[in-house]
Amino acid sequence: MRNSMDYIYLSGDQKILIEVEQKNTRQFVIEQYVQCRKTQGITQAELARRTGIPRSNITRFESGNYNPSLELLVRIAAALGMSLQMRLTEKE
Repeated sequence: MRNSMDYIYLSGDQKILIEVEQKNTRQFVIEQYVQCRKTQGITQAELARRTGIPRSNITRFESGNYNPSLELLVRIAAALGMSLQMRLTEKE
């Protein structure tokens, strides 16, 4: 059974399951990273070398089996010659 901490409450009776929101956001971020890496022709092994992050962590991150820290995201972005930008946006 879920408790009230499992949901984000909006106006009225609207609520969003936090797990679903996290999963969707994580998948969106992962897709962007993988696309950038592949577009640049960088292997996971090369990315691991550039970041100092074990290749196993890169693999787990890209497969969605790892909840990345902000530090990991920033390090990977920098290794790809990118910067990480986070922003809040209005729901549609």
